[in-house]
Amino acid sequence: MKKTILFLLSGMTLLALSSCGSSKTLYSWYDYEDATYKYTKNPDEKRQERMMNQYAKVLQKQKGTRKTVQPGLYAEYGYMLVKAGKKEEGLELLNKEMELYPESKVYVSRIIEQLKK
Repeated sequence: MKKTILFLLSGMTLLALSSCGSSKTLYSWYDYEDATYKYTKNPDEKRQERMMNQYAKVLQKQKGTRKTVQPGLYAEYGYMLVKAGKKEEGLELLNKEMELYPESKVYVSRIIEQLKK
């Protein structure tokens, strides 16, 4: 009886410990939050360049479980590219956002309309 209880307790302990491992996130963020915060707090050309590099890194190297970019990132990066003078590339990313996340179509299509004016 004691062996059975000991066996069950050790099995439960092993199960509990194995479930405590770190789980993989849905998306790879890298240093996106820090770069965005610093740019928003004090926007300048150097911080904007760093933030745009972070966008590019997140787009190129997705290691999250979904293997795709998080919602809104294509739109955010596309808008920044348009502001930086790269209109065609930016519009391409805005369209990619609507393709991947159809629920963003109403909002992103309005942004595109305003950018075309």
